[in-house]
Amino acid sequence: MFLFQIAIPGNVRLRCISWNKDQGFIACGGEDGLLKVLKLETQTDEAKIKGLAAPSNLSVNQTLEGHSGSVQVVTWNEQYQKLTTSDQNGLIIVWMLYKGAWYEEMINNRNKSVVRSMSWNADGQKICIVYEDGAVIVGSVDGNRIWGKDLKGTHLCHVAWSSDSQVLLFGMANGEIHIYDNQGNFIVKMKLSCLVNVTGAFSIAGIHWYYGTEGYIEPDCPCLAVCYDNGRCQIMRDENDHNPVLIDTGMNVVCIQWNHCGSVLAVAGSLKATSQDKDVNIVQFYTPFGEHLRTLKVPGKQISALSWEGSGLKIALAVDSYIYFANIRPDYKWGYCSNTVVYAYTRPDRPEYCVVFWDTKNNEKYVKYVKSLISITTYGDFCVLATKADENQPQYVLVLCNSIGTPLDPKYIDIGPLFVTMTKTHVIAASKEAFYVWQYRVAKKLTAMEINQVARTRKEGRERIYHIDDTPSGSADGHLDYSRAIEGTRDPICAITASDKILLVGRESGTIQRYSLPSVGIVQKYTLNCRAHQLSLNCNSSRVAIIDLSGVLTFFDLDTRVVDSTGQQAIGEQLKLERKDVWDMKWAKDNPDLFAMMEKTRMYVFRNLDPEEPIQTSGYICNFEDLEIKSVLLDEILKNPEHPNKDYIINFEIRSLRDSRALIEKVGIEESSQFIEDNPHPRLWRLLAEAALQKLDLQTAEQAFVRCKDYQGIKFVKRLGNLQSESMKQAEVAAYFSRFEEAERMYLGMDRRDLAIGLRIKLGDWFRVLQLLKTGSGDSDDALLEQAHNAIGDYFADRQKWLNAVQYYVQGRNQERLAECYYMLEDYQGLENLANSLPENNKLLPDIAYMFVRVGMCEQAVSAFLKCNRPKDAVDTCVHLNQWNKAVELAKNHNMKEIGSLLARYASHLLEKNKILDAIELYRKANYFLEAAKLMFKIADEEAKKRTKPLRVKKLYVLSALLIEQCHEQMQNAQRGKVKGKSSETASALAGLLEEDVLSSTNRFADNAWRGAEAYHFFILAQRQLYKGSVDAALKTALHLQDYEDIIPAVEIYSLLALCACANRAFDVCSKAFVKLESLEALRPEQKQQYEDLALEIFTRHCPKYNKKSDLDDVLESEDGKLPVCVATGEPILEYRFWMCSICKHCMKAKEAGNYNFCPLCHSTA
Repeated sequence: MFLFQIAIPGNVRLRCISWNKDQGFIACGGEDGLLKVLKLETQTDEAKIKGLAAPSNLSVNQTLEGHSGSVQVVTWNEQYQKLTTSDQNGLIIVWMLYKGAWYEEMINNRNKSVVRSMSWNADGQKICIVYEDGAVIVGSVDGNRIWGKDLKGTHLCHVAWSSDSQVLLFGMANGEIHIYDNQGNFIVKMKLSCLVNVTGAFSIAGIHWYYGTEGYIEPDCPCLAVCYDNGRCQIMRDENDHNPVLIDTGMNVVCIQWNHCGSVLAVAGSLKATSQDKDVNIVQFYTPFGEHLRTLKVPGKQISALSWEGSGLKIALAVDSYIYFANIRPDYKWGYCSNTVVYAYTRPDRPEYCVVFWDTKNNEKYVKYVKSLISITTYGDFCVLATKADENQPQYVLVLCNSIGTPLDPKYIDIGPLFVTMTKTHVIAASKEAFYVWQYRVAKKLTAMEINQVARTRKEGRERIYHIDDTPSGSADGHLDYSRAIEGTRDPICAITASDKILLVGRESGTIQRYSLPSVGIVQKYTLNCRAHQLSLNCNSSRVAIIDLSGVLTFFDLDTRVVDSTGQQAIGEQLKLERKDVWDMKWAKDNPDLFAMMEKTRMYVFRNLDPEEPIQTSGYICNFEDLEIKSVLLDEILKNPEHPNKDYIINFEIRSLRDSRALIEKVGIEESSQFIEDNPHPRLWRLLAEAALQKLDLQTAEQAFVRCKDYQGIKFVKRLGNLQSESMKQAEVAAYFSRFEEAERMYLGMDRRDLAIGLRIKLGDWFRVLQLLKTGSGDSDDALLEQAHNAIGDYFADRQKWLNAVQYYVQGRNQERLAECYYMLEDYQGLENLANSLPENNKLLPDIAYMFVRVGMCEQAVSAFLKCNRPKDAVDTCVHLNQWNKAVELAKNHNMKEIGSLLARYASHLLEKNKILDAIELYRKANYFLEAAKLMFKIADEEAKKRTKPLRVKKLYVLSALLIEQCHEQMQNAQRGKVKGKSSETASALAGLLEEDVLSSTNRFADNAWRGAEAYHFFILAQRQLYKGSVDAALKTALHLQDYEDIIPAVEIYSLLALCACANRAFDVCSKAFVKLESLEALRPEQKQQYEDLALEIFTRHCPKYNKKSDLDDVLESEDGKLPVCVATGEPILEYRFWMCSICKHCMKAKEAGNYNFCPLCHSTA
C-alpha cells in the first residue's frame, strides 16, 4: 500500500469523506461550510492494458455552495445518483447530478438539533436521519416523509439499515445500540460482547453493515461491524448474533468501513507512539473473522474519516486538510498453471466461491463452484484448492485439480491449511502449529492395475504430519498422528515454501527451519531479523526471498558459511539488498540469480541483485522463464470476472533478450553470436538460431541449435542442407516459423501442389486440402478426396453439426459415421435406406439394428438382424420390444429351441406385475394352451371365492375349458403328424390318450374341463326357472347341483335346493336339504340356529313327505349309468335323438335345439 495526496485549498480541516461506489465521485465535507465533489481521472483502455496504476489527476473538482457551518455528514445514494449532506446547524441538502455537475435539489432544516448520522437503505428508496436530540425521520428518495419518531431522553449518534431494510440500528451517545423494526418500533438492545471489562467513558466510532451486494466470502459470513473509540470491535452475522467475532484493535478509532465485497474491514484512528508524545495515524485491515491483515501508517496530525473506492483497489483518508489515497493490492485467491490463470471471486447469487480456470492460450474458461475456499496454490500443470470440508467440523480438504479444474485427488486433513505450498511431487499445508506433507501422484498414463497399486500404497507413508517443535530425523516415517498436531506452540508458523529438495518453514520469531525433502528431516535453523509474510525459493534452492508484513523484501543466502560476531562459524547470510513497498515477487525458473518483483506500480527485474530499469505496471507475476515475464492484470479481470480478456495477460521481455534482438536486427548474426557467447542462455541461442535460419545461414543455425539442445532444430537444419533449390529451403523455413500461408504460396509457385497439400494435412486444415484437391486433376487424388471428406465430416460431427457432417460422409462413403449421424439426427428413414443399401452380413448391420432397437423400431431392427444372419438377436429384439407374436413367429421359422423358455420368461415377468390376463393372452397366441388354461382356472377360482356375479364366473370357467379343448386338439394333431402309416388312426388315438393321462395328473380340471362351467350354468338356470315360476324344472335343475359341492359353496347349493323344493311342495327333499345345512361345518352357531328355527317353522306346518312320484324316477333308479342332461332345461334326456355341441360335447333335447342358435353352456354357435 502506498499513498499519494490531494490538498484542500485554504488549509480547511476535513470532517468527513464518502466515495460513490458506482460513479467514482468523492464527496468531502469540512469546516466553514466546505463541501467538494472530486473525481479521479479514469484510466484509458491502453493504460489499463499496459497495467499502469490509476492516475492521480482529478477529472472533476466542484465546490458545492450552500452550507455555512462545518459539514459533518455526507452520504451517497448510488442508485438514484444523489448526495445528501448535513452541517452543524442541522441543515440538510440533497444534491442531484445534472449534465456532469451537482446542483441543490432539496433543503430541510428542523432548527432544533444537529444531524448526527444519515443512512440510505440497500436499494436507495429510503433514508433514515437521526438527530442528536433523539428525533428520527425516515423519508423516501423523492423527499416525502414516511414516518418520524421522537426517542425521548436519548442522544443519538449513529444509524444503520439491515440489507433487507427490515431492521434499523440506532447508536446512542452512551454506547448502547438499540434495534428497531423499519416502522420505528423498539425490538431489543443489542448484546455488546466486545465491551466486557471496559472501564471509563467510551462512544461508538462506527457501525457499518455490509449489504452483500458482491456476495459473501463464505456462507453465513459476519457482515455487521460495530466499533468503539476505545478500539473494541465486534463483527456479527446479524443483529442478534450472540457469538460475534471480537477484536481489540488497541487504538483510538474514528471511523470504520467494509470494502466493496465485505472481505476486508478498514479501521482508521491513531495509536500512541512509544518514542514520541504525538499519536501516529494508522489504518488497520481485518478479515470478517477478525484476522489482522496489514497496518497502514498515515502521515499528518489527525485522521478524521476514511472511504473505500468501489472496486476495493483504493482507499481515501481525510487527514487534516488533505485527502490521502492509498492503493490497495488485494491478496487475491489466484494461481497460474500451464497457460491457465486460476482465480476466485464471490457472486451475490451464490454462497460459494466461483473459481475460474481460464486457459489463456485458447481463451476458454472452465468454472467450478467451491464452498468455503481458503486458498489456491499452483505448480506445473496442477492446482490445489484448500477448502473447509464442513462449516461445523474442523475438517479441511486439499483438492488436487488439473488445469481445467477436474478434481484428481482430494485429501481430508484435520489441520487448518493456512499456508499451502506445492512442488513437482509434494503438497505441503501448514497450520500455526504443524505441517502436513502429501506426496501426490498423478495417474497420467497408469493402467488400471497400477492405479489400484497406487491406491494400496497411499496409506504407507505418502502422507505425513509433523509438529513444528519436533525435530524429525528423516529416517522414521512420520505418520498421520493428528493428536500431536493440535498441541499449541509458543512460536507459530507464519510462512512456508518448498522446492524439490528442501522445505522452509518460517516462524513468527524470525526463525526459519529447513527440512530436507522428500525424507523430511530437519537440516538447519536460520535466524532472520523480521517476521516473514511470504517466502520464495530460487530454482536451485540456494537463496530465499522474504517479504514481511509491511512489504519489505529481503534476501537470505542459505548455503554460504560465515563467521558471526562471536567468532563461531554459521551457515546462511542475510544479503545486503532491501526494497520497500513490495507486494509480489517471482524467481526465474531457469536462472538462480534472476527475479522479478512488484514495487508500488513498477516491476523491477534483478540480475545478481542489480536492478534493470523498471516497467510501469500493476500486474501480478504469473511466470518468469526463458527471459520472459508473464503478468496478469487481476484488478482488471476481476472487474468483469465472467469475461476475462486476453489483453490482460502481458508478456515482458527482460533486457538481455531485448538487447540481443536489437543486436541481431541492427548489427548482424556474426557480432551478436559473440555477445550471446558472453551472456549465454538457451533462449538467446534459440533467438540466434531462428535469425540464422531466416537468412539461411545453416552453419550458425546448427551451432546455435546445438547450444540450446534443440534436437528437432538440428534435424531440421540437416534436412534443409539436403534440399537443392533455394526457394524450397525458404518455403520449409516459412513452414517452420508457422508462416503457413507464405509456405503454401511458395509451394504452389514451384508447382508442387502435393507439398502444399501435405503441409495442410499435417496442420489438419482439411477444408484447404479439399480446395487444393479440387483445383488440380489426377486419379491419385480419389483416395485423398475421400480422406478429406471424411476428415471434414469428423470436424462437423465433433461439433455436433450432424447435418453438415452427413453431406461430407456421403461423399467420403463412410457408412459407419453416416449411420451415427442419421441416428443423432433422428433421421430413421435415412438409416433404414442405408441398412437396405448395405450388402448382406456387412459388419455395420448389427450396429444399425441396435440403433433401431434403442428407439423401439422393431420391424427395421429385425430386418437388419436377419440380413446379417442373426435370427437370435432378432428374436431377442422382439422380446425386448414386447412384440411376442413376432418373436414366436421368428423362433418357429428359424426352428429355435428356446421358444419355451422365452415365453416362460415373459409370462413370469407379466405375472410379477400381476398382469395375469396378458400372460394368458401371450400363452394363447403362442399355442401354449395348457399354461393359459391353468392361469384361467386360477382366475375363475379367485373370482368364485370373491362371490362375483355368477354369470362372470361361468364365462371364466367356459374360457378355461375352451383352452383345455384346444390343448387336446393340439396334442392329437401333433400325434397325427408324428405317426404316418396304416395304423395311424389307432396309434394317434392311443398317444392322445396317453398324453391326456399326463394332463389329468397335473390339473384337477383336465379330466373334466367343463365341471366348473356346468356347476355355474345349472346354478344360474335353476334360479332363472324359479323366478319364471317353473318350480318343477327348477327343482330338477337344483338337484344336479349336489354333484358340484367342490365348486359352489354347499350353503348356496342347499339353500337354493331347499327353496326350490319348498316352492314345489317337495318337503322330503326340502327336509334333506335342511338336514345338510344344519350339519355344515362352515356355519357359525347363530347361523345354524337360524336354519333350525326356519326348519321348525316349515315342518310344523307341512309333513316332510313327497307324494307324487314321476315315471322318470323309475327310469333313473333302474339304470346303472347316468343319463345325459339337457343343458337347456336341466332335465335328463330319455329320447334317442338329441342335439350334441361339437365344442363342449354337451347335449340338448331335440325339441329345445330349435329354440337356440348357440349352445346354452359354451355359447358356441349351434
